[in-house]
Amino acid sequence: MEEKSWLNRIDFMVYFISDNIISSLGFSTQENFDSLLKGEIGIKTIDDINYYPEPFPASAIDEKRLKEEFQKLATKYSNNSNFTKLEKMLLLSVNDALSKTEIDIASGKTAIVLSTTKGNIDLLEMKKSKNYEHERVLLWKLGEIIGKFYHNPNEVIILSNACISGVLAINTAAMIINSGQYDNVIVTGGDILSKFVVSGFMSFLSLSPTACKPFDKNRDGLSLGEAAGTIILSNSPIIKEQNIVFKGGSSANDANHISGPSRTAEGSFIAIKKAMKEAEMDSKQINHISAHGTATPYNDDMESIAIERHGMQNIPVNSIKGTLGHTLGAAGIIETAILLEEMRHNTMLKTTGFQEIGVSKPINILNKITKKELKTCLKMASGFGGSNAALVVSKIY
Repeated sequence: MEEKSWLNRIDFMVYFISDNIISSLGFSTQENFDSLLKGEIGIKTIDDINYYPEPFPASAIDEKRLKEEFQKLATKYSNNSNFTKLEKMLLLSVNDALSKTEIDIASGKTAIVLSTTKGNIDLLEMKKSKNYEHERVLLWKLGEIIGKFYHNPNEVIILSNACISGVLAINTAAMIINSGQYDNVIVTGGDILSKFVVSGFMSFLSLSPTACKPFDKNRDGLSLGEAAGTIILSNSPIIKEQNIVFKGGSSANDANHISGPSRTAEGSFIAIKKAMKEAEMDSKQINHISAHGTATPYNDDMESIAIERHGMQNIPVNSIKGTLGHTLGAAGIIETAILLEEMRHNTMLKTTGFQEIGVSKPINILNKITKKELKTCLKMASGFGGSNAALVVSKIY
């Protein structure tokens, strides 16, 4: 029998069957969503010279809770190995998402896709690296540790393409399910605050001195965050009633600059256009947009141009980065998980920090929690190197 390639699509229906978020606002999707509904903000001032010589605002997880929760998981799996902070976050996130399904992660028909920008980057620091083998800082090794912990027989697929990594990982998962190669794909992703990451963004002068303000007239930079998230996709639904399915996804590079996005939003425009084409939909069918919304001057303006070029300027748009910060390789995953929860509750979250429109196109930024029937939604992502991605999700009944 001829082996199926990823390009030979069979076109299974791809269902979103479970998800998890571990962030400053909680250790489950429900905890995070409830906190967002309450208007809680996970971005706080961090005063720790292990990250940066001066205080800076960021969204950090509760390390005491992480230690306690992971100890329960390690005991369950009788695993006393020495795990890094990021490994603990990812393993816990996968465990929580798995617990709501009957999927066998040890099956050859279940794949794992890992999204991260920096992985165990903190192991570049001498005082931490001495406790681990030198390969532990490499991304493939991080994937291997996750796969081996859960006894998955397949090689973990690594997606690391700047800040579109999470959305790209979801798109890839849907593609390989459509190929017939796997029945289920566990997409997990995460990044942590570290001296390397904080100093890097400081050198760009891109960090706001306060919690960031996406799309706002007075926005002055992004806020960093750390998080882990997991989304499980399958060719079989978990419930008989309402389900949310992947309809289409794409990516494009605007080839503009190593860090700055295209001023005409070319890459984002193309990514959205191709995602809509795969979904066999047009912009009039989109009910809500989850934007990348970093609160940097050029990114937010670029997204407004892409949205307006598609004639979607009246569609409600939000960004959750004013609450959770920019979580890098986790961003596309946790923001999609939040979008799925918005759809389940027909409730759109506000864009924390936004007060007055500050982009060149008058798009419809949500400044309050809004109820609306959400059937089809768009997720956008952008990142360094001119990278852009988009995906479309819909409810089916």
